[in-house]
Amino acid sequence: MNERILRTIDNAIETKDAADGSTADSEEDEDTSEHITQVVVVDDVKTNLISAGEILSENGMDVTGITSGEKLLEYVKTNRPDIILLDVYMPEMDGFETLEKLREMEGGYDDIPVIFLTGSDSFKIESRGLKLGAMDFIKKPFDPDVLVLRVKNTVELVRLQKDLSAEVRKKSKENEAMSLHVVQTLAEAIDAKDTYTNGHSTRVAQYSREIARRYGYSRKAQDEIYMMGLLHDVGKIGVPDEVINKTAKLSDEEFELIKEHPVIGYNILAKIKEMPRLQAGAHWHHERYDGTGYPDGLSEDDICEEARIIAVADAYDAMTSYRSYRDVLPQNVVADEIKKGRGKQFDPKFADIMLEMISEDVVYGLREKRSVQ
Repeated sequence: MNERILRTIDNAIETKDAADGSTADSEEDEDTSEHITQVVVVDDVKTNLISAGEILSENGMDVTGITSGEKLLEYVKTNRPDIILLDVYMPEMDGFETLEKLREMEGGYDDIPVIFLTGSDSFKIESRGLKLGAMDFIKKPFDPDVLVLRVKNTVELVRLQKDLSAEVRKKSKENEAMSLHVVQTLAEAIDAKDTYTNGHSTRVAQYSREIARRYGYSRKAQDEIYMMGLLHDVGKIGVPDEVINKTAKLSDEEFELIKEHPVIGYNILAKIKEMPRLQAGAHWHHERYDGTGYPDGLSEDDICEEARIIAVADAYDAMTSYRSYRDVLPQNVVADEIKKGRGKQFDPKFADIMLEMISEDVVYGLREKRSVQ
C-alpha cells in the first residue's frame, strides 16, 4: 500500500498512511532520482478527491487534494504543481472563475496545465473551458485508465512545449536547427495519430513556404510559416484517436470534437512566448475567406495572412493524399476545386499562386507518394 495516497492543505480529507507510522518527513528524506509528477486535484466532493488520489498515487504520482478554488489560489503561491485537475462545478467560485483568476495572478502561473473535471457532456462547457486555456477535459466518474493517460500525456506535452521554448531562445544557427528538429518530431507525432495522414504536416509546411516565397516573403518569414505549417494540426493531440481515424461518416458530436482542434492548438502554442505568432496557423487554418469557417468565423483580412496561406496548402494536401476510401485525386480535379474555392474558402491571391504551382507541376510531383510494398 502507498504510504500516502492523498494529502490536503485544509485537513478536509484524512491522509492514508501506512500502518508502520511513516510520516511526510521520512518521505522527504528518501533519495529519488526521478522527478515525481506533482498533481493537484480540486473538487468540493471529498469522494472525488479520494478516488482521483488513489488512482494517480498508485501510478507513481504525488497528489494533493484541495476543496475549493479559493484554497487553490492560495496554495499555488507557495507550491508549483506539474498539473491541476479542476472541477467545473463548485460553490462560491466555480472552475471557470478559478482558472481565470489563476491566469491573472502575478508570478507566471499561465504555464501550469489545467484539466477540467466534469460530469457533463455539454459541448458549450468544453468549448468555454478550452477558450480559457484548459488543456483537456476528463469525465466523472473517473475511468482509471483514462485519468492516468490524460494526466501523463498532458504533463509530457507541456514538457515538450518547455523544451521547444528553451530551444527557440537560443540564437545560434546550430540551436535553431535543433529547434526545427524538435518541431519536426512533434509534427511526426501529430501525423502518427492519423492512420491516413502520413507526412501531412511536412507537406503542408513545404507548400506553405513555397507560396510565401512566391508572394515575396523574406527568408526568415518563410522559415516562420514553415514552422507554423508543421504545427498547424497540433491540436489533434487533444482529439480522441477513434474520432480522428474513423472511416465512416462522423456524427454531429464527433465533428464538434474535430472542430475543437484549432482552439486546442492555440492553447498549446500560445504558451511559447518566444514565437508569439507560432499559434496563428494552428488557430485559424480552418477559417474561410467568406467568413463561414471556424472557430471564430473570421473573413478576408481579419484572418492572418499566414493562416490564409496554410489553408490553401492544407486543402491541397488533403486532396492529393491517400484516404481509406479513395486514391489521390486527379490533378485537374484538384485544380478545379481550388478554382471553385477562390474568394470563398481561399484568399484569391494565394489560390492563384497554388494554381500556378499546379500548372508548373507537369509530372504531378506535389502529392503524397507511397512506396511499393
